[in-house]
Amino acid sequence: MKLVKMSLAAAMLMGVSAYAVENVKISGDANVFYSTNDADAAGYDALTTDTDGSLFDKDSSAADASVNLKVTADLVDGISAGASYTVISTLGLENNFVSNVWGTSHGAVANTDANYANTPATNDAGIVGAKVENASWFTEAWVAATLGKTTAKLGRMELDTPLAFTETWSIERNTFESAVAINQDLPDTTLVLAWVGNGNGTEGYGQAIDGTVAHYGLAVGGVVNEDGEFTTYGTDGAYAAGIINNSFKPLTVQAWYYDVTRMAQAYWLQADLNMEGILAGAQYTNVDLSDYLGASVDASSAYALMLGYEMKDVATLKVAYSSVDDETPAGFNTATSLTTAQSKLYTEAWWNYGYVTAMNASALNVSLTATVAGFDLGAYYTAVTDAKRHILAADTTEYDMNELTLSAGTSFGPLDATLVYVNTDAEDQNDDTAYNMVQAYLTLNF
Repeated sequence: MKLVKMSLAAAMLMGVSAYAVENVKISGDANVFYSTNDADAAGYDALTTDTDGSLFDKDSSAADASVNLKVTADLVDGISAGASYTVISTLGLENNFVSNVWGTSHGAVANTDANYANTPATNDAGIVGAKVENASWFTEAWVAATLGKTTAKLGRMELDTPLAFTETWSIERNTFESAVAINQDLPDTTLVLAWVGNGNGTEGYGQAIDGTVAHYGLAVGGVVNEDGEFTTYGTDGAYAAGIINNSFKPLTVQAWYYDVTRMAQAYWLQADLNMEGILAGAQYTNVDLSDYLGASVDASSAYALMLGYEMKDVATLKVAYSSVDDETPAGFNTATSLTTAQSKLYTEAWWNYGYVTAMNASALNVSLTATVAGFDLGAYYTAVTDAKRHILAADTTEYDMNELTLSAGTSFGPLDATLVYVNTDAEDQNDDTAYNMVQAYLTLNF
């Protein structure tokens, strides 16, 4: 669930790595995710019954399973292709082990007695307590061509840009139907041009299908549309252009511009330094939502600063601070949501997304990761103050949020296992009472 730091260019070049014609590569993974918390149902919304949450209780827990299969190959010299397919299933766990499911692609409500945080308590047909359906779809289907130092990729794919990216924290991932061109003729420089026409993220800009799976306060917002369905991205599609340079090897500088037609114009500037273990970074983004919210809305900016130290293969310590203007949210992933999307800002919380990018929010993030006796350990603390958790500045309600996350993971051959504890104390959650969450992630790689 850690934020992916890799640039779009790096992600794209990995996707088009050369494969011998006779060497078709098949890979994938199988996953089971489980989460439980002790939040009270009445603390989230008015659609739920007043129940006391308890760790490991059926109605306080959710689980889901997925299988992802990926195939890549060279078609002819310089031309490659790939496809991946995802299947999401509850395995019937919601019938007797948990009352809720993890993903939003199922498209139905699991249990009328559970806490339906952040999602409606009815499905598209208005039926409460509808059966959870399994879902499957092609997450990727692309073809790529390379000529010299230029690569073009067309089709359905994952993207990793600062303001439009595939979120990887959930058991399901949003992807895009797009065309991307990358050029590296200039020394130490990567140029990127992209057209994004469709996506299956729950962005909610008038075209997306709202996720209708109910959660017990687990997911902060839907990531994938019902049945993984693809709809027009940002109402009419989007253009993106980026430049990444590291002429001075310890420093990577990048600049991005976005035109999400009929919705927003935005840019993102970032510089990251890694010199002999010393880490430093600065981010600045400006988002103009006036095309979507109305001409009277002013553009909003956010900035973030980061300092840290990395002792290679031992431990990494980082401290970051960010601030957002009091106009509209800024720095969020335009592919999912204005108010609950993950962010690439250094201060992003481990689990409670949408706070650090909210209007007027100030955020502090401290993280420590280490490898001890074969275990990957992590401690993450995020404190957000005065966050306005809505879209327009007309609502002046402000919320504070504090999150502490502890994680421990290890591998047993191809099996990755991670155990996570999250403590959340947010003024707009659980009647302003702190609650605890325990999560388990199992991934079998093949």
